[in-house]
Amino acid sequence: MTSHELSGKRALVTGASSGLGADFARQLAAFGTNLVLVARRADRMEQLKAEIEKSHAVEIDVIPMDLLAEGAPRRLYDDLAARGQTIDVLINNAGYGMHGPFLKQDWARQEAMLRLDMLVLTELTKLFLPGMVARDYGHVLQVSSAIAYQPAPTYAAYAAAKSYVLFFGEALAFELRKTAVNCTVLSPGITATEFLDVAGQKPTLYQRLFMMQSDAVVRTGLKAMLARRPSVIPGFGNTLLAFGVRFIPRRAITRIAYFLMKYG
Repeated sequence: MTSHELSGKRALVTGASSGLGADFARQLAAFGTNLVLVARRADRMEQLKAEIEKSHAVEIDVIPMDLLAEGAPRRLYDDLAARGQTIDVLINNAGYGMHGPFLKQDWARQEAMLRLDMLVLTELTKLFLPGMVARDYGHVLQVSSAIAYQPAPTYAAYAAAKSYVLFFGEALAFELRKTAVNCTVLSPGITATEFLDVAGQKPTLYQRLFMMQSDAVVRTGLKAMLARRPSVIPGFGNTLLAFGVRFIPRRAITRIAYFLMKYG
């Protein structure tokens, strides 16, 4: 399996207006993959489209859409079906986090975060996966987080949501093992994107030391996807921390996570 298998295929990238989503678009285009970019900020995606088209001869469709709007995932699926466009690669990247004590966070924004990070991701997978299986080809990449591997005070609901994505994706990978379709879960640690600004957190020392660049994270994710790996954590330090929690009592891990997110 190499990147060349993606040439001429079509990938749907959610959250494509910045950060990881924009780098997924850039790197997939370099493989010769046609793109469907979905996010709320049309201007950002149009700029990205113009940038990519200067270097790569691929088809790029920009679909401005709030995936939290009622029925949005189904409308997106129906719109692409009406155009006769099949999706060979689904990059479920849209999502955000919220930092701070759970009781002090606004419920409307919390609920929207949980819906986007879990339900929208699951519905898009449910909609596009059957066609991939029927055509005997496809990749699904779910973007989780390294925070999914332990309880994380000050990111309590977000960490729990990303745990859902991790376990859902790994279970789905097992269910798909006898098909020509795979599911891979990418669990980045802190990455140089807009995440912290949106979450409302200033980077701690730990986050500054472990911060990775978006393009490197995306490269790791796509490589794992093409290798049909069920999950991957970019960066040695992030991998060590994620798997180290297996050997430390959960209560201690919760305290350590709190320290790193608040003071580290």
